[in-house]
Amino acid sequence: MSVKIETVATQNPEYFKETKDIIPFVETWLADENERFQRKVIKIFEGAQVDRRYSIMNPEEVFTSTSFEDKNRIYVREAKKLGKKVLEKALKLADWSPDSLDYIITVSCTGIMIPSLDAYLINDLELRQDIIRLPVTEMGCAAGISGMIYAKQFLQANPNKRAAIVSFEAPTATLQLNDLSMANMVSSAIFGDGSACVLMSSEEACKGPEIIDESMYHFYNDTHMMGFDLTNSGLKMILDIDVPEKISDHFPDIIHPFLKANDTKIEDINHLIFHPGGKKIINTVEALFGAMGKNIDDTKEVLRLFGNMSSATVLYVLERMLKKDMKKGEKGLMLSFGPGFSAQRILLQW
Repeated sequence: MSVKIETVATQNPEYFKETKDIIPFVETWLADENERFQRKVIKIFEGAQVDRRYSIMNPEEVFTSTSFEDKNRIYVREAKKLGKKVLEKALKLADWSPDSLDYIITVSCTGIMIPSLDAYLINDLELRQDIIRLPVTEMGCAAGISGMIYAKQFLQANPNKRAAIVSFEAPTATLQLNDLSMANMVSSAIFGDGSACVLMSSEEACKGPEIIDESMYHFYNDTHMMGFDLTNSGLKMILDIDVPEKISDHFPDIIHPFLKANDTKIEDINHLIFHPGGKKIINTVEALFGAMGKNIDDTKEVLRLFGNMSSATVLYVLERMLKKDMKKGEKGLMLSFGPGFSAQRILLQW
């Protein structure tokens, strides 16, 4: 039973700023810190390879100290709004009716809401009352691919079914104004907000790229590398400086056995759909893939235009790929990393 991607849609929040226009807010935020520290942080923003990012809040709200409750209330409000918009957009592109969905997966890690987003989408779009729902809440940046993996396995076991994966992320709602750690500075320099939706099907009529295989790779004893601490002021970023090196060390084990299991080599991969975690991770992966004659130009462009939108970002890269004129038989490799520490992989074929 083949499972294919029908379409991908993305939806940006209302507010956006170029990085050069955000720096004055950063300077005001850090006005009481020493000049050396200020210069270091500004340099991080200027060198992050993010020219623009979108936000669920205007910059004044982002850089105003409020409670976790207040920021999370905005997160919930915007999750409902953008989640509905992006699912409607995807359904329109596919010419699917809302009540034709059999399975809905919602993905987010940057806020807390119970009931989860999928429950509101069922009501707002009048999805079927017997639809199967799965919220994925703690997989971080990897969860866009995680959701696709769960959907693929459901669809593979159930012919002639349809699934939607809706990712909504608002990292700007997690900015900790009282946290002067480098993890918080780096994350504030690279992250932006966004939403994406992937529609997948096990119907024969689906014409999109087929998911040939999917797999997760879990690093041992590295749960400290990436994630959030839940504090009284909200979600506090954990981002170990050794993440790029860890990826580099494990890269051959992440890539080659997965491809070999599918009678494929890296030379056979035409398109790389890689999650842009940030400049250092991009540089690391670009060097590794570059040595194999491959590029991650679309990944770099998504980072430049939108920043790192956690789980939604790799789906923005996938959207760019689906808009290209692909030849039959071409292959694509999706790859993302997230808390755990883990890597998620999908092999596509057009």
